[in-house]
Amino acid sequence: MHCEHCQQREAAIVMTTMNNGQKTKQHLCHECATNLQTFHVELQDATPLQQLLTTWFGTPAWQQQEQKEQHTTACSHCQLTFQQFLKDGKFGCPSCYDAFHDELPPLLKRLQSDIEHVGKVPHVVNEKMSLKKRIELIRQTMKTAVEEERFEDAAKLRDEARALEAQLLGGDNV
Repeated sequence: MHCEHCQQREAAIVMTTMNNGQKTKQHLCHECATNLQTFHVELQDATPLQQLLTTWFGTPAWQQQEQKEQHTTACSHCQLTFQQFLKDGKFGCPSCYDAFHDELPPLLKRLQSDIEHVGKVPHVVNEKMSLKKRIELIRQTMKTAVEEERFEDAAKLRDEARALEAQLLGGDNV
């Protein structure tokens, strides 16, 4: 279809206008569409889709997280920023763990589905961990026994927890 304005070039743009409730369509080439006064838009400098969507719907959640991470403070000891940590994949010093303690849990959850390690560990470490968990469970049970005024049970649980703690500290059977 040829341009309805110049009748020479191929029409590439359909311009729809509304006048007094009347809808009119005009098929125009790029040159005529650019030169018409009622339709003057820089076709090369169109608004990027992302900018347009951000204007309509707001900043996406992933981009908000990136912007938040860009505004984080640096480690007071080595001056490493969280952005640098994400880029390099390693901290600059032990103080970084404290400096970025708020940012780490969401990152770890995203990377390994939880913030607590549940994979394989050396046998000796595994025994110590199970002993610590057992002591923690006994202490919780002891607290419940005290709240329910079962003091004899609580005393037995206390003694059992102390024995396990001594075993943990002394390394007996671990």
